[in-house]
Amino acid sequence: MPAEGTALALVLGVTLDMLLGDPRWLPHPVRWMGTAIERLEPRFRALPIKPIISGALMASLLVASVWITCLLLVRLAAAAHPVLGIVVQAVMIFVCISARSLADAALAVGQALGQSGLGAARRAVSMIVGREVDRLDERGVTRAAVETVAENLVDGVVSPLFFAVLGGAPLAMAYKMVNTLDSMVGYKNDRYLLFGRFAARMDDAANFIPARLAVPIIALAAQLLNGRGQTAIDTAWRDGRAHASPNAGYPEAAFAGALGLWMGGPNHYHGRLVEKPVIGIGFADARPIHIRQACRLMMTTALMAFMAAAAAILLLQ
Repeated sequence: MPAEGTALALVLGVTLDMLLGDPRWLPHPVRWMGTAIERLEPRFRALPIKPIISGALMASLLVASVWITCLLLVRLAAAAHPVLGIVVQAVMIFVCISARSLADAALAVGQALGQSGLGAARRAVSMIVGREVDRLDERGVTRAAVETVAENLVDGVVSPLFFAVLGGAPLAMAYKMVNTLDSMVGYKNDRYLLFGRFAARMDDAANFIPARLAVPIIALAAQLLNGRGQTAIDTAWRDGRAHASPNAGYPEAAFAGALGLWMGGPNHYHGRLVEKPVIGIGFADARPIHIRQACRLMMTTALMAFMAAAAAILLLQ
């Protein structure tokens, strides 16, 4: 497909995300990806080979299958009519982007804190974080929501756009399978330590460049919103590696600098206390207003990343 068609598909896909988010009535391919993982996992575990190999085979097969299937769909649609090819790519990009749904979920936590109390806010934040929420106070709930917004900016916006630039919507969809695999089998527990290792490493590799590309875009957005662009950059480069993930620390640290609050610290996961390094030492405690500020920063960054991606498609292809 010509670069102009891919760029137009990007515009349409991002516009659909901003308008619709993730409506529950709409069938979502990520759910289909999750179903495929659930059905194939026991079959690959039953293979008479080491779990680390069977897990790698399953992950490779699923990612390749998604990429090939989406590539064929786009080419068949474009062969039928160029406009249909653009529409198919736009729908694929739409399902890969999750800026609107991320903002809606985080703002629901802030709304619960303001209107319904801590219990409702804990229930709301439990929908978007993996940590235990029963012990979280107001600041803990707020910090959890802000950290999720920062981290998922990469998974839900910057990385899909990055791969759309490199290989159009089919490669963005393949990335989405990589990300879904990591969220389902990329755990460091007894069940998935070996079987899910390849999926986790693949996700780390896929997000390595986008996580770092996100930092200057976050800083530019912060500079426009509150003049803290340099602080965002300085904090990202100072504290970005203070995280168990090789990637998540960079957007979180940039958000910490941009918003002037600290993140990380101890949290409970699956009944176990995990001591995480503090990101943004010396900054203020999280307050409910930071959730709305984080969403504004995330949406502004998403729009800037989209404009950069569209320009890159036109310039590079």
